[in-house]
Amino acid sequence: MSAHLLSRDLPLYTDLYQLTMAQGHFLAGTADEPATFDYFFRRAPFDGGYVIFAGLKEFIDLLQGFRFHDDALEYLATLGFGDPFLSALKDLRFQGEILAPAEGEVVFPYEPVIRVRGRVLEAQLIETALLNLINFSSLIATKASRMRRVAGDRKLIDFGLRRAPGMGGLQASRAAIIGGFDATSHVLIGKNEGIEVAGTQAHAWIQSFPDELTAFRTYAEHYPDRCILLVDTYDTLRSGVPNAITVARELRARGHELVGVRLDSGDLAYLSRETRRLFDEAGFPDVKIAASNSLDERVIRSLLRDQDAPLDVFGVGTQLVTAHDDPALDGVYKLCEFSGSPRIKISENFEKVNFPGPKVVYRLYDDEGLFYGDAIACEDEDQVDHLFHPHDPYRDVAVGHLRQEPLLHRVLDGGELSAPLHSTLEARAYAGERLALLPDEHQRFDNPHIYKVGLSLRLRDLRHEVLERAKNRARTQ
Repeated sequence: MSAHLLSRDLPLYTDLYQLTMAQGHFLAGTADEPATFDYFFRRAPFDGGYVIFAGLKEFIDLLQGFRFHDDALEYLATLGFGDPFLSALKDLRFQGEILAPAEGEVVFPYEPVIRVRGRVLEAQLIETALLNLINFSSLIATKASRMRRVAGDRKLIDFGLRRAPGMGGLQASRAAIIGGFDATSHVLIGKNEGIEVAGTQAHAWIQSFPDELTAFRTYAEHYPDRCILLVDTYDTLRSGVPNAITVARELRARGHELVGVRLDSGDLAYLSRETRRLFDEAGFPDVKIAASNSLDERVIRSLLRDQDAPLDVFGVGTQLVTAHDDPALDGVYKLCEFSGSPRIKISENFEKVNFPGPKVVYRLYDDEGLFYGDAIACEDEDQVDHLFHPHDPYRDVAVGHLRQEPLLHRVLDGGELSAPLHSTLEARAYAGERLALLPDEHQRFDNPHIYKVGLSLRLRDLRHEVLERAKNRARTQ
């Protein structure tokens, strides 16, 4: 489906059962009942300790353009939906309330990340799009942040568009920047989001000329001030690098400097060391060495930490935009209040029992100003004195002395934007600021320390009360 068609038919970017339930509420006379839903996830991806929240801008844009056009309604009629319901959809606009963190925030398992409140008709219909957009963007932003952690101040470029899942490349490139990447090869995202675009040439460019040196010279002639040469088409050390040095000398003679070379295959540690040596000996210590080809955070860490590879730039594609080692964030969307009454979903696995009622989240800070934990509280609580373990009600810690700030902020109210959203670059800067406040033990790759997310006393007791009522109803039916 083209992006144009999707923009017209956004309300159909959903699962059939969302529409079926919506019509069911309409026919039952409950479509206008107020409902509150929580979006949250139960496990951080990549066996990690945190998630970078992303995708909010795309989601809000979708809500503000939420319209059922005539052709969409005609199609729904062929699926068996009735005229009174379709007429209601024709006039439907999202007029609910959205609470969420700022894009780029660091968030953790089990806590509400987005709170949706509105008529159940509209709140139900947006579930699939919310999960699709937020889960994927947050997953890729988190993956990107892990690469940023090991790359230090070296340049990271998103090369993933060609390997991204279809139009998901639009989200993936933006999320990569939010997670800490510097630039992207994706021109459309560069235009739309004001992001630096970067790239070199493909092997096909080199192969299309009679020889490698001619290919390099031609490229340098046309792009003398941004010339980066791909040196591994034939033989990196016997041909590619020597020819690049020749071109570097010719550029310097004309008043320009070769920017860098890219390695796209072979033993990147060994080749980068030899490439660095050859350029240094030739008098070009400032030429940058970029690496690409199946990179992820663990490969980058190994190259830099274990193999001392003198690499300056990393171009990352497939492993970034597919999150290949953990390709889905398990975010869920659960009803927690309906018609003013708290709701709960019972499970034999107590960890899957959701927290009832409308809630807020407070970020707690330790004496050094670092993140200590997050408290989930009832909506009208403005202070949490004790933090109770979400699945062990007898484990708690006193937190009343800690600084506490709300994590969720009103983004939409009555369907209208309450405050400006972060731009992509603002979200990247914010993510970096927030990760700097997250202790290292929560960011390490292997066995990260579990971040404290707990319940207030009132919420703990409310869950117990609602759970017992639900169990009693189930026993009497």
